[in-house]
Amino acid sequence: MEIFIYILIILIASILQTSTGFGFSILATPFLLLLFEPKEAIQINLILSLIISAALFSKIKKDTDFGVLKRFAIGSAAGLPIGIGIFLFLDISRLKLAVSFIILLLTLLLMANFRVKVTSWRDYSVGGLSGIMTTSIGMPGPPLLLYFSGTDTEKERLRGTTLAFYLFIYSASLVIQIIFAGTNKTIWLSSLYALPLVLLGLYLGQILFVKINQRFFKIFTYIILIFTGVYLLAASVE
Repeated sequence: MEIFIYILIILIASILQTSTGFGFSILATPFLLLLFEPKEAIQINLILSLIISAALFSKIKKDTDFGVLKRFAIGSAAGLPIGIGIFLFLDISRLKLAVSFIILLLTLLLMANFRVKVTSWRDYSVGGLSGIMTTSIGMPGPPLLLYFSGTDTEKERLRGTTLAFYLFIYSASLVIQIIFAGTNKTIWLSSLYALPLVLLGLYLGQILFVKINQRFFKIFTYIILIFTGVYLLAASVE
């Protein structure tokens, strides 16, 4: 049963990541935490997410906003060491609780037509939050997704910029995780076994992407964010 759940998690999350530009860590990490220790779940997520981003980069490069990408990367550099400190020294359940409240609150604001104006300062701040969340719980997506949704960013630019940013953030986070938290055989073997599922998800996700219109994309974004917030909230109070 655990093997079947693992296969299902990786395949669905890979399709979601490829078709939307976010979603692998948002969907996979909470469920991987049910099957693995926190360090293992986070590093498996980082490895597979990095593979997906690298595989797609050549196709989405034209949709990337490199100005925003640069500010995200600079901001995240400040957030990465904070995130690993949180992972090593704070209770993971409290972190999940705080993140769940933030995600649910901001999602409700977006659904109420709350809008955010794009500024350089906000780009740096969102990058910083993403860096913190990547090394602490392996989920860089929520800050980016909330920010882009609040600015009505078109789906192509959202996918291109987030996937390009993930190449940097996942690489840096994986190195930091290995240095400070260590790694093990289970992490790398589980990632290796998941590769065929990731490749299948890449193929199916590309087909799905061209069929998603902007309105459905926005609604689907809200559903994923609410699901993630509720799941993290439930997991933190168990």
